Amino acid sequence: MDNTALEKLKYPIGHFVRPEKISALKLKDWIAQIEALPVNLRDLVIPLSDTQLDTPYRPDGWTVRQVVHHLADSHHHSYIRFKWALTEERPVIKPYLEKEWAKLEDASTAPIHLSLSHLEAVHAKLVYLLNGLSSEEWQRTFIHPDGDIETSLEENAGRYAWHGNHHLAHIEGLLNRLNW
Repeated sequence: MDNTALEKLKYPIGHFVRPEKISALKLKDWIAQIEALPVNLRDLVIPLSDTQLDTPYRPDGWTVRQVVHHLADSHHHSYIRFKWALTEERPVIKPYLEKEWAKLEDASTAPIHLSLSHLEAVHAKLVYLLNGLSSEEWQRTFIHPDGDIETSLEENAGRYAWHGNHHLAHIEGLLNRLNW
């Protein structure tokens, strides 16, 4: 597989690009995407067999099962990052080794309903939180220690709307390629 084809499998909807200006309308759209993710994911993966769930979405990629569990882990982290930024001044977040987490037993073999339920609960709380933020709160930030990168909450909302859609596209692409 050439690098262009592999890049398309890795990033089927492209990379996240932060808009120059993030409007209130854009935030509402991102919140709607965040709210829709648990249902969209559930609809996509519930019909799959264990064999299908244990199929990588690309060469040397995670299995569908690992992607589902990764989404729950990652979006749980994001929810906590929102709360830290809302309650502390420019907190430095704790990153995690997502590739290592994906190898753990709960990510590699656990039933997907565990993470689907977790994602549903986390997203319900996150959407409730985001819908109540003031303009000033959206501007609050956290610092990612890898590169000392400062991220606003409004940007983080966009990043996680993208992140959910990114992984949905991984699974949809696999289903389409294999005619499942």
